[in-house]
Amino acid sequence: MARKAYVRLRHGHDRERAAATAWAAGQAEDLPTWGGRIDAALWARAEAFARSLTRTAEPEVRRLAAAGVRLGGPGGIELLHFLTLALRPKVVLETGVAAGWSTAAVLAAMRANAAGHLYSSDFPCFRVPDAERHIGHVVPDLLRDRWTLHTRGDRRNLDDILHPVMRVDLVHYDSDKTRGGREFFLRRVAPHLTGGHILVMDDIQDNLVYQEYARTQPLHRVFAYQGKFIGVTGPGLGALERHGVDHVAAR
Repeated sequence: MARKAYVRLRHGHDRERAAATAWAAGQAEDLPTWGGRIDAALWARAEAFARSLTRTAEPEVRRLAAAGVRLGGPGGIELLHFLTLALRPKVVLETGVAAGWSTAAVLAAMRANAAGHLYSSDFPCFRVPDAERHIGHVVPDLLRDRWTLHTRGDRRNLDDILHPVMRVDLVHYDSDKTRGGREFFLRRVAPHLTGGHILVMDDIQDNLVYQEYARTQPLHRVFAYQGKFIGVTGPGLGALERHGVDHVAAR
């Protein structure tokens, strides 16, 4: 019976992943084209930032990887930098920090905006020696004044971060990629989202959770990135596309 349950769950997961991948591929747009259509100058700034951060931080990340500390590479950092510059959010919530590529992207944009605070949720990887010390490794010290990091795992961290009056403008989900993990997060954060929020979810090809959530939203986008897919949705996305950066940032 245990074996049958395992096989059923395993095959079900594989089918869902295949369906999610096919759906995402059919929805996918070119990210630079989208960003340039909204604001070409701002998108160019975001791309320049991504190149600069990669150039300065990647050698150290590679050195750590050679020593057995694998923290992962940059993924979609130009998108997060662009959205933070465009929305000028007061509060950003991210899950999954690792090396801190996305963290640095958001914080650098907040520094340029002279506004906002980032709350991050992570859990040290038990396979990495002295793992907690390496969380956010690529985040420069001069950006850390707008950052609060919690490291007890999403379920505990979100209770600490999302106090009753917390309202979140921009969300980046990049932690537990299972269906249960994503569904828990969406339920937990829902009461705290502002009416103009945007939600970014990485690796949406792993299951159909993003597709199901996107159906409840007025607009969504899917972008192919380094062989995977990123989903972007939320009411703020429509405002950004309809009215542009200046209108959204001035709200």
